[in-house]
Amino acid sequence: MSHQKFKQPASNDFGKQPVARHRIERSSLVFEYKFVRVDPNPDWYNNYELSWLKFNYRVLNEAVDDKTPLLERVKFIGIVGSNLDEFFQKRVGGLKRQLQSGTSSLSLDGRTPLQQLKLIRSEVQDMIALLRSTFFDKLVPELAKNSIYFKNYDELNEEQLQHVDQYFDKQLYPILTPLVVDQSHPFPLISNKSRSFAIELNDPITSESLFARVKIPANRPRWVTASKNEKEITLILIDDLIKAKIWKLFPGAEVKSANVFRVTRNADIERNEEEAEDLLELIEEELRERRFAEVVRLEIDAETPNHIKKILMDKMEVGPIDVFHITGPIGLADAVNLYKIKGHKNLKFKKWIPTLHPVFKHPIDEAPSDIFSIIRQGDFMVHHPYHSFASSVQRFVEDAAADPNVLAIKQTLYRTSKDSALMHALMRAAEDGKQVAVLVELKARFDEERNIEWAQKLEKAGVHVAYGIAGLKIHSKMTVVVKEEEEQIRRYVHLGTGNYHPDTAQLYEDVGLFTCDEEICADVSDLFNYLTGFAPAQQYRKLMVAPHYLRDQITELIQKEIQFAKSGKPGRIIMKMNNLEDPLIIQALYEASNVGVGIDCIVRSVCRLKPGIVGLSENIRIHSVVGRFLEHSRLYYFSHGDEDLYFIGSADMMHRNLDARVEAITPVHSTKLKKYFEYLFEAYFQDNMQRWMITKDGDHVKVRTKNSQNAVSVHESLMQHILENREPIPVSV
Repeated sequence: MSHQKFKQPASNDFGKQPVARHRIERSSLVFEYKFVRVDPNPDWYNNYELSWLKFNYRVLNEAVDDKTPLLERVKFIGIVGSNLDEFFQKRVGGLKRQLQSGTSSLSLDGRTPLQQLKLIRSEVQDMIALLRSTFFDKLVPELAKNSIYFKNYDELNEEQLQHVDQYFDKQLYPILTPLVVDQSHPFPLISNKSRSFAIELNDPITSESLFARVKIPANRPRWVTASKNEKEITLILIDDLIKAKIWKLFPGAEVKSANVFRVTRNADIERNEEEAEDLLELIEEELRERRFAEVVRLEIDAETPNHIKKILMDKMEVGPIDVFHITGPIGLADAVNLYKIKGHKNLKFKKWIPTLHPVFKHPIDEAPSDIFSIIRQGDFMVHHPYHSFASSVQRFVEDAAADPNVLAIKQTLYRTSKDSALMHALMRAAEDGKQVAVLVELKARFDEERNIEWAQKLEKAGVHVAYGIAGLKIHSKMTVVVKEEEEQIRRYVHLGTGNYHPDTAQLYEDVGLFTCDEEICADVSDLFNYLTGFAPAQQYRKLMVAPHYLRDQITELIQKEIQFAKSGKPGRIIMKMNNLEDPLIIQALYEASNVGVGIDCIVRSVCRLKPGIVGLSENIRIHSVVGRFLEHSRLYYFSHGDEDLYFIGSADMMHRNLDARVEAITPVHSTKLKKYFEYLFEAYFQDNMQRWMITKDGDHVKVRTKNSQNAVSVHESLMQHILENREPIPVSV
């Protein structure tokens, strides 16, 4: 492969520094091969929480950008709101727990939990202001121009009022529950992410003031259709409708005020897996606790009377730093539902239908080859959502379940859909007498309940279900099929970067390798045995496996590039991942940069590495791509003295992935697959529509087209490439 293609990606004025080939190493640079200690300079690292918020700003930019179709912009508003909910549940919840425990430890960048919480509040307030002004001041008027109207209750005409009043009486009133707070009625428990009215009542007989709460039902649409015809649609917020009719819930009482509030609760709950007798019971108990865990954010209508605000703050046990005063409707995560409005195709991206991978195509007059014979012809790789998940990964499992010569199927399950065809195929296989084993990760954050349900269904069907190893999450994405063929046993493997989730496979960018390479297949079998049995000294031939080996192996690969650079040969590293957080990997990359290794990292969200600092990271460039598909694949390239080593797998360069999860990264050997990766990286580096460059201060700058440049979107480029099926195509030789 020509290294010239990977030398300097186009990025305006970023990443154009000459590569220093013989720079003397800084003696102060701290580096250790083993995860023993970290002694970094706080100035070397970005703050994790602020870096994540910068990522959410990049997502928000998709809603701000008028080049994005209108309803797609609305959907991004919802995604930003949902991301913030999860951020408060996980990250803010963790910081608050640290604060309450009195920990004296600092973040890598030298900040206390309280300092971080204050910075987060400031950043989030600015983000909320931009989010809401974008939605209400820009998108709502634009939607009105396209005959999608949002109105308040008092703005509806007679016919619309009659329709929504009837909806309230039949669809809402029967399920609303007024709860008054008095001596016999304690303050109710407020569940996580629920919206409620805080109501002040006046008893006309005693003139006594009372507090009441009415929960807004989450199982009803957030926006109620007031009227609809072929040309236009009028919507009213369910909050506004309930508020207009709330007097019906308190006949004889005066409603003095009714204001919406919303709570977000901590999802960062401690667990002791080592002492738990039953992990399933432990996770079920955690789910019950999470619904009413500590409140980490209270969003409240800015017009709420002060004495009602004080009641809520006291009952929620929150301070001013946890309270966000909102003018107008609270909680815009539901904006994603507006994307589902029927019609208006012109306001969305042109629909993308994942294509059939070339290896599955066959002449019309010939019967299709079975997937196992296709794999035997050579390794091939699917790239979602460009290639169809149903006709590749799902077919692999379904064909294995139906094949009478298949003896066993084993799969890891981190996340999947509510009604997964893969899970049903595995259950059919078990019922047919095949040996089926599934490693279910019960601790997959926010998917615990679904995974518990699948674990129980699988067990009832006769599947061997295991939950992995105490203290470790099983994050690897792998399936092995064992088949009897011509008096021999052969294994077939799928190793991927994404979950076995048919829904997200249409939105998340991921890759997956199909192979029957004997050593890789043997490694996958050994890894399954490690997970279901007891093999603390398990060794692997080709796979890089966390937590025992991956850190050292990645470090050794980086060190090899350092050795090449020191000897005058070109060192080159490309890493594509979701997050770059691990301090020791970052230190190794700093060391590599310091001796002239050219490094490009494509990092979707959190990046604690600071690029472009003279004498530390001037040969490192950090790219971030945000667009219609969620970048999710983990891809790694090392020039390795012109050997061109490529790897795919489940692990980001994070402490949790390297030391606290079971991960699997596999080498890619096929010449044509390597050619596809070369093409793929170039497509990312040429993007000037969705790509950002992370700066040395942790901020980001959008890569813009210049007058002489054509607009290039990596997502559009790959869709077009797959449609045209041009070389290089991802088919093995």
